[in-house]
Amino acid sequence: MSAGGAVEPGLPAAAAAPSPAPARDPGPGRLFRPISAEDEEQQPTEIESLCMNCYRNGMTRLLLTKIPFFREIIVSSFSCEHCGWNNTEIQSAGRIQDQGVRYTLTVRAQEDMDREVVKTDSATTRIPELDFEIPAFSQKGALTTVEGLISRAISGLEQDQPTRRENEEAVAERIDEFIAKLKELKQVASPFTLIIDDPSGNSFVENPHAPRKDDALVITHYNRTLQQEEMLGLQAEAPEEKPEEEDIRNEVLQFNTNCPECNAPAQTNMKLVQIPHFKEVIIMATNCENCGHRTNEVKSGGAVEPLGTRITFHITDPSDMTRDLLKSETCSVEIPELEFELGMAVLGGKFTTLEGMLKDIRELVTKNPFTLGDSSSPGQTEKLQEFSQKLDQILEGILKAHFIMDDPAGNSYLQNVYAPEDDPEMKVEHYKRTFDQNEELGLNDMKTEGYETGLPAQR
Repeated sequence: MSAGGAVEPGLPAAAAAPSPAPARDPGPGRLFRPISAEDEEQQPTEIESLCMNCYRNGMTRLLLTKIPFFREIIVSSFSCEHCGWNNTEIQSAGRIQDQGVRYTLTVRAQEDMDREVVKTDSATTRIPELDFEIPAFSQKGALTTVEGLISRAISGLEQDQPTRRENEEAVAERIDEFIAKLKELKQVASPFTLIIDDPSGNSFVENPHAPRKDDALVITHYNRTLQQEEMLGLQAEAPEEKPEEEDIRNEVLQFNTNCPECNAPAQTNMKLVQIPHFKEVIIMATNCENCGHRTNEVKSGGAVEPLGTRITFHITDPSDMTRDLLKSETCSVEIPELEFELGMAVLGGKFTTLEGMLKDIRELVTKNPFTLGDSSSPGQTEKLQEFSQKLDQILEGILKAHFIMDDPAGNSYLQNVYAPEDDPEMKVEHYKRTFDQNEELGLNDMKTEGYETGLPAQR
């Protein structure tokens, strides 16, 4: 079932000169101030406007504000003192974002109903448990709460109920039953899911724990489809068909090879993958049907970056183990709390999770016959067992530690779950490579400019 919402007209069609009451000048750089009830200097701009209900003059108030951990917005409110008609809208003060955004909120308690929500015109609102949807462009943008969204939907459904009861009584009864279910949601008797999907990327659901992670809220950024581009007015006409080489990006390529374990004929699968907020990588996987040996390898799909990258991540919560991780062959890993360092090329290139990487490190250490074999010393064995125990504590979230990835080629990556915002537990540094690092990467002898000059004449 879908609801179009209450009939709420847009901003007044005509506007006269601003009212005599002047708004305070926020000063340069202070046009958009953080929203706060205690900021006495933050005053709306008042404009006398035409009321589209009684066609007399009312008052429109415009407030330019900034929502913390979000962006700038314009809140407009119109009220008519003659007929009592009023209308409130919200518009983004910025451009359409590069990617769409989808907020998935699990409402479990009454506190979740009080979360602030910015819903733009282009956003679609869904409640899967009731198979309920408010389509895009069926309501004006609003700055409200989760409870306010549900109340607005209820008002929209109740609006034409008297007419339906006279003409379509059966339909009116079903809508009454559905309205009762929506009202039950406001009591939060049982958890439900609220999804706000906005291709423009300008909607927002409050995280009361910001800048920390909110377990009840999942934020997903995605690339818009052609239909969504056209809906937002970004695609004037259908684009030309992509060349055939572009279609290869959506396919898994296969080529014949030999198993590195038993040398039997096998097949290697290769796929080009775009990692969000990073770059393209090539994932290669070989599965031998003869001996069951499996191997996978990751290669960077781009060139060596101009600067090296050093990623320092503070592991503080068990949920950090699910972060995606890309380790290139040129990346070294360090865990200071364990006095552990993994050099370049060890474990090769991997695209896994942080948990998978730590388990690979544990397996590399514990299953090494030269460190835990019969010839190993008792002191060394005890240290490695202690190392393994501490690593297990990090995996279980008991021990907090720092995970450092240093890649001179700049082709390694650790997922930022707050992207595109900064991750408070992760620090990414870019640095200029030393001569030795360039030598190790083979860049000192690589001439990419002016190599055509000075060549011997061809005979």
